Amino acid sequence: MLKGKTIVLGVSGGIAAFKAASVASALTKKGADVHVIMTESAQMFITPLTFQSLTKNPVLTDIFTEPDPSELAHIALADKADLILVAPTTANLVGKVAHGLADDMLSTTIMASKAPVLFALAMNVNMFENPIVQENVAYLQQKGYHFAEPQEGLLACGWTGKGRLMEPEDLVAFVEDFFAKRGGVVAARQDLAGLRLLITAGTNVEALDPVRLVTNRATGKMGYAVAEAAVTRGADVTLVSGPTNLELPKGLTHVERVNTGLEMYEAVMKHFALADVYIGAAAVSDYRPKETFKQKLKKTDGPLLVEFVRNPDIIATCGEKRAPHQVLIGFAAETENVLENARGKLIRKNCDLFVANDVSKEGAGFGVDTNIVTFVGHDGDEPLPMLPKIEVANRILDKMLSLREGRLVK
Repeated sequence: MLKGKTIVLGVSGGIAAFKAASVASALTKKGADVHVIMTESAQMFITPLTFQSLTKNPVLTDIFTEPDPSELAHIALADKADLILVAPTTANLVGKVAHGLADDMLSTTIMASKAPVLFALAMNVNMFENPIVQENVAYLQQKGYHFAEPQEGLLACGWTGKGRLMEPEDLVAFVEDFFAKRGGVVAARQDLAGLRLLITAGTNVEALDPVRLVTNRATGKMGYAVAEAAVTRGADVTLVSGPTNLELPKGLTHVERVNTGLEMYEAVMKHFALADVYIGAAAVSDYRPKETFKQKLKKTDGPLLVEFVRNPDIIATCGEKRAPHQVLIGFAAETENVLENARGKLIRKNCDLFVANDVSKEGAGFGVDTNIVTFVGHDGDEPLPMLPKIEVANRILDKMLSLREGRLVK
């Protein structure tokens, strides 16, 4: 998973800096191209030569010293990085980045990069619990930065509590998992900054009586993956979620939970006008029982006949109400005539793109971590191979950006 990845390892000034040597060594052994940047304070705890020996790359310490005069080192690294990992991350560095300060090689590289940034926190427990530090961490999470929280234990200062840097082997596993969840492709951090995305996810449940519900097999994994990827890339995301057992994506702050198709319709209509992009990934109930019985329906000798009525078509309504700049993306979960059905929906519902999949295929149905989709657009079809849903999500967002650019040009 790490082979061929370029990882910038930032080392800031804490006693846990000595653990960073083990992290650099392990990442290098797993095939990553590791480039170390050290702050001035970090060099008081461990020497640059240690990291140079482990990674076989020069260590950057001074923003005014350029190893290669043909390029600016911090810009070159910022551009080529697949991930910036800062271990240890001090309260000072968190505060710098949260306030947009860039006064050394490490903070400047972080600011100049579109790569994701993972901060592995390490500090005194009282510093970690300080409200200002917690506010800075929360703010950076909202902006799409990632954190490996410190562990509890005896700290170098003598205190016991939450503040120890994650052990090197655990941190390397954390990094591997970070890539694995994105199918080996980590989303750029800020290319959706300033965009407002409205996303629906999950199923709907329609009550038949106080005991029985009518629903479908959707789990919300695809929609939640889209929300996670969008937050990671800096978007302002509002998620309208039907019932699901999934955890909310980290950094997501605007969530509206609903149960029925009507509730989802009302929630979308409430937020739609302010959205730049609407992505309808929920499996919305097409029908609901005409009558919800107040008492449990009892068994009889004959068949049970229930009349259903149509729910409003959310994405079709959005297609009618859309402003010229808004991008609309729908999902078509089908079991037959997949592309034909998706093309029909694309036209009828006035959308820019439909993400079509055959839910009867292995690896593409409900409740799994992969998907096999085809982008059905006005410029033709684009089939994708089986991919992790988080990578499908990023491909959708990449496509959305190109569609949005086309709309703005018009």
